[in-house]
Amino acid sequence: MALTDRAVESPPVAAPAAHKKSAPASRPALQAIQGGMSDALSPQQGLQWRTMLASTWMQYLLGAVSIGSVLLLWYLATKYRWDFYVRFSNIPTPGDVWQTMLEVNQSTKFLTNVWMSLRRILEGFFIAAVTGVALGILVGRYRLFRSLTMPAMEIFRPIPAIAWVPMAIMIWPSNEGSIVFITFIGAFFPILLNTIHGVEEIDDVLFRAAASLGAKEKDIMLYVILPGALQHIFTGLAVGMGVAWVSLIAAEMISGQFGIGYFTWESYSLIEYPKIALGMLTIGILGLLCSKVIQLCAKWSTPWIGAAAGGRK
Repeated sequence: MALTDRAVESPPVAAPAAHKKSAPASRPALQAIQGGMSDALSPQQGLQWRTMLASTWMQYLLGAVSIGSVLLLWYLATKYRWDFYVRFSNIPTPGDVWQTMLEVNQSTKFLTNVWMSLRRILEGFFIAAVTGVALGILVGRYRLFRSLTMPAMEIFRPIPAIAWVPMAIMIWPSNEGSIVFITFIGAFFPILLNTIHGVEEIDDVLFRAAASLGAKEKDIMLYVILPGALQHIFTGLAVGMGVAWVSLIAAEMISGQFGIGYFTWESYSLIEYPKIALGMLTIGILGLLCSKVIQLCAKWSTPWIGAAAGGRK
């Protein structure tokens, strides 16, 4: 087939069409788009609800509802003298406890008992926190130190703090020292074990990275181990504070002459039931305040933990 000398003409290019407004979407299409948008916004709405629930005022409101429910149940059980399997015939009403609180605050005796318990718990807990964290870091870091200390620690750990009362009375020259010692025993082991666990959970990559950058052992302790184990340390402090209060009240009931535990036990001996309930409520409020202080210290010391917990519902 012979080729012609005439060039092949290309088809004419169509001129660009003038800009025209798109036709409006039909009503079914608009409804479909709006439905898709509402579905896409539903996670955002859920996030707003979680944010509102996490706000401070909502937390206070839910806390008030929780405490109010307990008070209402207490009032109904004591007013109508419920007598099922458990008996509320001798339990004082909330009004009786309130009246008793007003009466005991007319003198300084009750406040003295509260101050004595606070001083003992702070002394014993502070000593337990310092020694428990220090030993926990050493045990978690050095295998030789762990082999030397943990066998003896594991022997003493299962012994309840209340079982130390007779021995503490014989060891210490005063009841005050023995009570502080029992409080220390109650708080020491939870702090120790949680600190050890926190050190052991630190990734080995961090130790190798610090060593490759020329960090000394002191720097590793301050900038790798302590921040890495801080979350577990505060967990141990919170648990230790609760056990310390249990140990303190038991020690005050057995060998104390002052303190809120002694006040509660003396009220039982004198058959003053409203004072028993007042002592129990005072212990609970003081323990709650101590735990809140530890939580605030944890939030201030470990701000990265709160940021990492954003997925919690």
